[in-house]
This record gives sequence, structure tokens and C-alpha cells, in this order.
Amino acid sequence: MKKRMAILVTMLALSATVVFASGNKEASDSSTKQAVTTVQIGFGNSLSEPLGQALVKWQSLVAEQGDGSLKIELFPDSQLGSKSELIDSMLLGEPVVTLADGAFYADYGVNDFGIVFGPFLFDSWEQCWTLTKSDWYADQSAQLEAKGLKLLTSDWMYGDRHTLTVEPVKSVADLKGLKLRVPSNKIQSVGMDTLGATSTGMALSDVYQALQTKTIDGAENPLSVLYGRKLQEVAKYLILDAHVKNFTTWVCSADFFNSLTPAQQQLLMSTGDEAGLYNNTLQEASDGKYLQLMKDDGVEVTEMTPEMQAEFKAAALPFYDLGDEFGWSPNLYSTVRKAMGAE
Repeated sequence: MKKRMAILVTMLALSATVVFASGNKEASDSSTKQAVTTVQIGFGNSLSEPLGQALVKWQSLVAEQGDGSLKIELFPDSQLGSKSELIDSMLLGEPVVTLADGAFYADYGVNDFGIVFGPFLFDSWEQCWTLTKSDWYADQSAQLEAKGLKLLTSDWMYGDRHTLTVEPVKSVADLKGLKLRVPSNKIQSVGMDTLGATSTGMALSDVYQALQTKTIDGAENPLSVLYGRKLQEVAKYLILDAHVKNFTTWVCSADFFNSLTPAQQQLLMSTGDEAGLYNNTLQEASDGKYLQLMKDDGVEVTEMTPEMQAEFKAAALPFYDLGDEFGWSPNLYSTVRKAMGAE
């Protein structure tokens, strides 16, 4: 009897040891599990657009090149809110990213940044990319970061902004008296007014009806946006003026960025640049497709000759004399032209 009791006690002790050891292993495994930081990218475009496809590419690049400690979640169609709402979230340190541009950053206090949306500033996309790699651009980015916003990547083509109207436009003179919809920011409004048109700020969702009812005479945007909104159904004249070469940037909270490890920071930025190159290839290919679709829908297309380009560019120059109105630094136009390799 005593022998059986001894054996039973020994078996219970061994069992407790196994359970204890197993518990320790589970606790150890749990403690060594890698923490994952999730970056939420919110944007107004759909995933089917070139921009959306490039964001899917960014998401996959982070997954492929990282160690699993950082992942991207995508929220298209303004699911996380408007750009302004997302910026407000960033300034509270939330781990969100969205797209924005120079005109928007000017409204957030980095006044000189707004010039990149000036009419006919750039002669080519190469000048855009030269500018984003310049000391001037680095200084603008640093000023933005001091206000709590960190630029992650900048070389993303949104598209040439062209003008679609209800009457033909073949010269600067043809713009006079036309009411043209622009986004509701001062830079683009004054820029269009300088060219002789009457700018009208309104939501993009209201443009179709406004053209249909003759409240406005035209609108401007990249071809993918103009066609995506079916504006060619109510405005049949397109001039490929490319008055703004619209590159966009992706921005997040500076506090959130600084909370990442150096490896995570580098991963997020380098893959963002790589996805931007993919985006640009998609955007260039889509331009030809949307232009043909517009022609198929009966749109009359006017291409800019070198003479027309010179005429429009000359008409835009007075805009760059309005620096005091925008709070720009002295000689900003000349400074930026040099930084982008144009002078």
C-alpha cells in the first residue's frame, strides 16, 4: 500500500512538472511574438483606378520586403473620412496615411509649397521629379514636418490636368468669360482667373449637373477623372493644355512616423517610392485609353501646338507676380524654376 502511494505521488509530481513546463513554454512563446504595427491608408479613389492599383502594390511590397512587423490596410472611397478629417486624425498621432498636394499644404501654413499647383509652371514631368529631389523641396518637407506632417513619398503622378468645356477653346482668348470649375483652393482659383476664365469652386460630385444646367461652362482634371465622372456626356470640347502637372504625395503624422523603428521607416518610404513608379506607368498607359474613350464618345480634342503652349505660358506669368497675396518668399518663381532645372 505504501509502495502504491509512493508511485502515485511520483506520477502526480511528474505530471505537475510537465504542465508547469508547458505553461512556461506557452508564456515564453507569447512573450516573443512580434508586435505588428498597422498603417491605415485612406483615400477617395477606388481600388480599380491606377492609383488604387498602385496602393495595392505598396501594400504587397511592404509584406514582401518587411519582417512582418509592419503592414498596410487600404480604405478606398473615403471610408475613413475626407482628406481634412484624416489630416486632423494625423495631427492627433493616429497611424493613418492619405494623399495631399502642394495647394493643400499651403493651406496648412507652408505657403511656398502652393506654387507647385501654379498654371504652366512645369514643362515636363522630368522637371517635377527634379524638383522633388531638390534642396528646396527638402526644406518645404522639413517645414511641413515641423507642423506635424511627414511626407513619406512624393513622386506619384496623379495626371496632367486638362480642360473640358461646352464651347471650343483653342486659344487663351477663348477662355475669357467661361465659368470653369476648379477645386476649392486659392491657388487654383487665382490661377484660372489669371488665364482669363472665371473660376468656380465646387465639389466634384456637383460638376455633372452644373454642366448640364449651364451653371458652369467647363471643368478641369486629369482625363481619368473627367471620364470617370462621365463629364464628356455634357461637355464635348477638350483641350489638352496640361495647365498643371499634378503630382501627389502621401503623408502621415510626424509623431506616428517617429514612433516606428528606423527599419520600419525606411521600409515604408522605399516601398512607397517603388509603388509610385508603378503608379506612374499605370497612369501614363491609362491616359491614352481615356483619351480614346472620349473621342469615341464624340469629344472634339484640341492638342497644344508649341505656339499655343507659348501663348498660354505667357498668359500665366502674371500669376507668379502675386506672391504677396499667397504669402510666398521673395523671388519664389525663379527659385523653384532653378530647383527644377528649368533655368
